Amino acid sequence: MSRTMAVARMQLINRWTFIGWPLVILASSFLMSLAIFALIPVDEAKYGGGSQAPLWYFMVLGIQSMTLVFPFSQGLSISRKAFYAGSLGLFAVIALGMSVLYLLGGAIEKATNGWGVSGYFFNIPWITDGPWYSTAAFFFVVMMLMFIVGFWFATIFKRWGTAGVLISTLGTAMVLVGFVALATVQQWWGSVGAWFAQQSPLSISGWTALLCVVLAAGSYSTLRRATP
Repeated sequence: MSRTMAVARMQLINRWTFIGWPLVILASSFLMSLAIFALIPVDEAKYGGGSQAPLWYFMVLGIQSMTLVFPFSQGLSISRKAFYAGSLGLFAVIALGMSVLYLLGGAIEKATNGWGVSGYFFNIPWITDGPWYSTAAFFFVVMMLMFIVGFWFATIFKRWGTAGVLISTLGTAMVLVGFVALATVQQWWGSVGAWFAQQSPLSISGWTALLCVVLAAGSYSTLRRATP
């Protein structure tokens, strides 16, 4: 546990990477969205997708936490297990804090009628229509998914280099294209659409959490043989 906490503190040496930049991206996206909402001369509710901006940065954060800190941790004889647990645990805390910010922002947004301009940045239709814990779970697992995906791709790069990243990316794309082709030939799209229509944000969060567990296991298996 002490080694795991040491990895978390090691990652936080550059606090801007883990804490500063996500907040800057969130604040910048919010202010720009609010300005756009104010310029739209209608009284109806206005929605924007700016709240997703920090989520994409979390993929970059996963890449940086692996490529920048992993070599240093190995120089200090920290086990790969401790490095992985510390990095993932730290980001889980950060994702939880960001989810709380989204909930607080959504509550203020509703209380002020969209910041006085009928603009909704945090309250996204369907995602925030349910109870607060459903919204929190959705944002949390999406953040974790983005981080783990970025971390795994960085781990693949450390293990197999550029060729490994290229092959894994093309392989993933081919699997997705293959599924689309199969669903089209078998005429599954009606059933797929009906299944998605029956899902709630909480159930999607559950499926995403399961995907996170699978990807986390895969990234750790790759990390065990990665070289600094």
